[in-house]
Amino acid sequence: MKTRARTMGLKAGRTMHAGPLTYAVLSLFTAISLAPLVWTAIAASRTQGRLARTPPPLWFGGNLFKNLERAWKEASLGDAMLNTTIVAGSITLGTVLFSTIAGFAFAKLKFRFSGALLVLTIGTMMVPPQLSVVPLYLWIADLQWTNQLQAVILPTFVSAFGVFFMRQYLVQALPSELIEAARMDGASSLRIIWHVVFPAARPAMAVLGLLTFVMAWNDFLWPIIALNQSNPTVQVALNSLGTGYIPDRAVIMAGALLGTLPLLLAFILFGKQIVSGIMQGAVKG
Repeated sequence: MKTRARTMGLKAGRTMHAGPLTYAVLSLFTAISLAPLVWTAIAASRTQGRLARTPPPLWFGGNLFKNLERAWKEASLGDAMLNTTIVAGSITLGTVLFSTIAGFAFAKLKFRFSGALLVLTIGTMMVPPQLSVVPLYLWIADLQWTNQLQAVILPTFVSAFGVFFMRQYLVQALPSELIEAARMDGASSLRIIWHVVFPAARPAMAVLGLLTFVMAWNDFLWPIIALNQSNPTVQVALNSLGTGYIPDRAVIMAGALLGTLPLLLAFILFGKQIVSGIMQGAVKG
């Protein structure tokens, strides 16, 4: 029996090596995933006339920096990126913070109608966002917030998905005994959230933060309604590149490439921590 347990322990601790087929499949999926981004860069380096011809170009041209400069100036992407950073950062901070606190309440605290409130929260995800556009715009207009960044930030400051996501994570990742021990030591609810809940929820908070930031950065429907070209986000500013009798597709692709670069940079800088957080969450779950 001991020999069998020792053998199973050795097998469990042994490092698994991927074979050639695994690398081939991963390389194929990587190439498919990168193809749209590479094509965007190729199109951004060409001219409108070359993109109109067939077959389409399959390699880079010599107009990349020229088209990037045109897109940057014509769409005022400097101001747009600053606005989008403020909007996406604020939404991400609010969503992660309040979703974690609400998820902790639903997961570990006992209060009346908690089940009904959780079902109601989840039910709001079933409502198409297009249905709330008209009443939301009327509310924003009454507050005189049109064409102001708070009109885009506050309606999405907390998400039902974030609350449900954090609740599901904290049910298993946060032991109830740890909370009881903190209460016996005299810790207040705020101190428990800061010193117990947040450290335990850090992996899920990193994942939720990434998803929220990407969604907020790429959001188009509500910003195009609440804002205009004098105070745009990136997606609203890029919309101006498609106007005109014959839009220059090379410049549009250059603008799309510029709008994507901050997301790529964020993933390059924080991708390791995010993947590590996902793995920690998988182990705890």
